[in-house]
Amino acid sequence: MTKGKNISIWFFIGVLLLIYGVLILTSGLLSPTPTNLVLAELQAPIWWGILLLALGGTYTFLFFPRR
Repeated sequence: MTKGKNISIWFFIGVLLLIYGVLILTSGLLSPTPTNLVLAELQAPIWWGILLLALGGTYTFLFFPRR
């Protein structure tokens, strides 16, 4: 048996948050905003995408498996 290095689960969570952030931000930027929604001018998908990108980038950077 070989000894392997353990990879933190938070690294994978960070990668998932990055992927979700890119998807949500892209959909928020490319899709037209419906005008019949309450508070539609706040552009919630754009802000959530930015938040998820920031959190995912932080987790990925902090828990990146180093040699």
